[in-house]
Amino acid sequence: MFDPSEPARSGEIAPAWAGAVDTWVDHLEHERGRSRHTVDAYRRDALDLARSCCDWGIEDPAEVEALVLRRYLADLGERGYARSTIARRASTTRSFFALLVRRGIVDVDPAALLGSPKQGRYLPRVLRIDEVDRLVVAPDPTTPVGRRDRALLELLYACGGRVSEVTGLDLAALDLPQGLVRLLGKGNKERIVPLGEPAVDTLRDYLGHARPKLASGIATDAVLLNTKGDRLGTRDARTAVERAARVAGLGHVTPHTLRHSFATHLLEAGADIRVVQELLGHASLATTQRYTHLSRGRLREVHTLAHPRARANHAARQEG
Repeated sequence: MFDPSEPARSGEIAPAWAGAVDTWVDHLEHERGRSRHTVDAYRRDALDLARSCCDWGIEDPAEVEALVLRRYLADLGERGYARSTIARRASTTRSFFALLVRRGIVDVDPAALLGSPKQGRYLPRVLRIDEVDRLVVAPDPTTPVGRRDRALLELLYACGGRVSEVTGLDLAALDLPQGLVRLLGKGNKERIVPLGEPAVDTLRDYLGHARPKLASGIATDAVLLNTKGDRLGTRDARTAVERAARVAGLGHVTPHTLRHSFATHLLEAGADIRVVQELLGHASLATTQRYTHLSRGRLREVHTLAHPRARANHAARQEG
């Protein structure tokens, strides 16, 4: 019997749930063509819901009611998850049960009217250019790990890639003579992004001196390697960025901070937002507009230079 006052605990899931999750994952991989990272994220979301329901004594998705799902979202909040994460879990739950209904695994969709928490207007932190300069030179260049971390930081900022895109790079994706990198984004969509000279130079140094030591004779196509010679994981990449930020005295910095800084700095330098959209790999311009914003000082500067009356007023103030 479901007790909404009982907190969920992580545990094993019943066979009915395991089969439903497998159906969901198969659908995402083979019918929707989602990337491995996206599928893994959705799998974790579905498994967390399944474990919670099993802990509450609900061993079959067909037994789930709307009250259970509302309690699940509330439980996520009590466990300290961010509103954005809870909103994503709600979206996953709606899609998950919609598929189960279409496949005849459940008769009634308990998630059809499931809402999501309201999202605040949140703009990720943007580093100043001088802060980016401090960050990318923070790792120790005398060690293989330090050189790798410098290459990681330069890549994240130079191409504005998602951390999964950058850690997923193979050697064949780099064209250093032309200063280009091929990123594999969401939906397995490829895009070519230019690299600046600092990133190219740092990558050449890493590939020539540090990567062979990290590989330790192991044959791999991955660009960024961990100390065991395997591909650097996204979690380790985040840790490397946080470590460099501490050394540089910049506080909390994530790979997404560099992605957002990349886009914002391009816009502030006059880049067209549709070009930035293409570089970021966004399907919708609205998504790019949420990622990028101009500082108030830059807005004032653009207004002063572009608006006729603003120019006149500025000239009058200068003469006065």
